[in-house]
Order: sequence, then C-alpha cells, then structure tokens
Amino acid sequence: MPATSRRKTRPSLSHRSSVAASKPLEILRAGSFEELPWLVHAFSTRQAGVSTCYGGRTLNLGLTPQDIKAKVERNRAMLLNALGATNGKGRIWPLVQAKQIHSAIVHRVGQPESEPEPMTGDGTITSIPGLLLAIKTADCVPVLVADKKRRVVGAFHAGWRGTVARITEKGIGEMRRQFGSVPCDLRAAIGPCIRRCCYSVGPEVRAEFESQFSYADQLFEEVFDSNAIHVRYPLLFLNQRAPGHGDLGPEIHLDLVAANQRQLEDAGLRAEHISVIDGCTACDTTRFFSHRAEFGKTGRMMAVIGIKPE
Repeated sequence: MPATSRRKTRPSLSHRSSVAASKPLEILRAGSFEELPWLVHAFSTRQAGVSTCYGGRTLNLGLTPQDIKAKVERNRAMLLNALGATNGKGRIWPLVQAKQIHSAIVHRVGQPESEPEPMTGDGTITSIPGLLLAIKTADCVPVLVADKKRRVVGAFHAGWRGTVARITEKGIGEMRRQFGSVPCDLRAAIGPCIRRCCYSVGPEVRAEFESQFSYADQLFEEVFDSNAIHVRYPLLFLNQRAPGHGDLGPEIHLDLVAANQRQLEDAGLRAEHISVIDGCTACDTTRFFSHRAEFGKTGRMMAVIGIKPE
C-alpha cells in the first residue's frame, strides 16, 4: 500500500492554542470529521486532569486499581464538558462503554436507560443522539467511524486479537446491515496507539495474522535492536540447544495502524476518508498512557464519538 494514499491529521495549532488558553485539556480531533457539524468526537491524552497516581496531574479516564473512582469521574466530566457534550440543563451526556475483551463483538446501542448492564465486547454503533460511545485505550487502536448521511456512529477497540478477529471490518459490516450505511458515506479516524516502532510481538502473533490475511507480510517488519537486553547480555539467555544458546535474531514488529487501515479500505472506505492521528503511545509517555512502556501500571485514554441532538 503506497504511503501517499494515507491521510494523517494533527490537531490544528489554532485548536491546541485555544485549548491551552481556555481549558486544561488537550483534545485531539480528526480532519476526516471536519465536514460533519452534527458530530462530537475526541481522542484524549494523559495531560491535565485531577488524577495524581501516575505522576503529576493526569486525565485518567479508566477505573484502574491505582486511581480513585471519584477522580476518574471528575476527569470524565471535564472531558465531556470540554466537548460541549451536555444537554440544555448542563447535564453531561451518558458515556456508553462495553467491557472490552479483545473480541469482534459489536453492540447496537439504543436509549441508555434501556441498555442491559454490562455490555461485553469491543465495538458499539448507534444512531441515538445525545450520548457518547467510548473506547478505553493505553496502546490498543481506537477506531471511530461516522456515516455523514444517516448520522450513524461507531467506536471500535482493536488490539492485536481484535484486529485478527476483524473487529473494524465487522463493525463497518454491522453499520451497513443495521442502518444501511454505504461505504462511500463513511468517514473514519484512527487514534493514538502503539506504533510499529515500539510494538514487538512473538512469532505466534505473526502466525495468527498469516492464517487470516493474505497481506500479512506487509504488516510486519524485522528489526534488529542492538540495545536489546538479549543482545547486550546473551549469557542470560543460554539454553539447551547447540551451540549453547538460541537464535538472537531480529525482533518482529507489527503495524496495527496499517492493519486497521486495510480493514477500513477492505470494507469499502476510500483512503482519503481515513485520518490517522500522529503519535506513538509507547514513545511518548509524557503525552499518552502506555500499558507496555509503563509495565501495566498506567491510566486509560478515551476515544469518544456521538451525535448532537437536533
């Protein structure tokens, strides 16, 4: 896939300046949604907020073991108020989340008061105004989709297991099946996640992708890291195999962004209608939460999308 076919979007300088001047939050938005005035969406970062358990004041939006529920709820309210996701009486919109299990399960969301609790899965779609679909991440790929004609939105959580299970592709399929969405009317955005530079995986992960996708070889890169611990201290990795230790060959790196871009395109979206927010969560832990880079002790960001009431 040629690099020129990808559309990458940074938050505009004017937007970031206004956030810095009037709000303590950094909110990332995608250019692919700019033409949709009825849409509310955002990708959060770790910056600002009231949580203090992850160094400084951070915007942790997940109910993690280290944080306090009241602070997480305040962080969520700060985000929704910054987005203007409130009704006429100042009440924030319902935040609809599923219990994420790295699956390809997609739920259609109706009126919040009618939804059974909890939902389990990794995708939600809706046509109901006045609520926000939310995906929590700290390395995995958040994918947001909007139908510009039918006013339908979707949010999908794609780790490597969900990507192998085609969560993004199946989510688009559910939008088509349940709402009649047409791919040429869809706009999509991929948010901050761990990028190929930092995402090393084992051969079993590569084998899973190769069993499912004819283009799997385009998603992987072999990288030799001269600073890797097994290269610097090979005696720590001795085993029983002749000539005394195993192969210390290159690491296998996976490009989850490219994998989910490909699923969006295979579902019928045009490349120019897909935005990718720059940034690697593992490279930049001053700006993002990263489960891998912070050894599991970290917060959660959110990708949210919703429809303004008429």
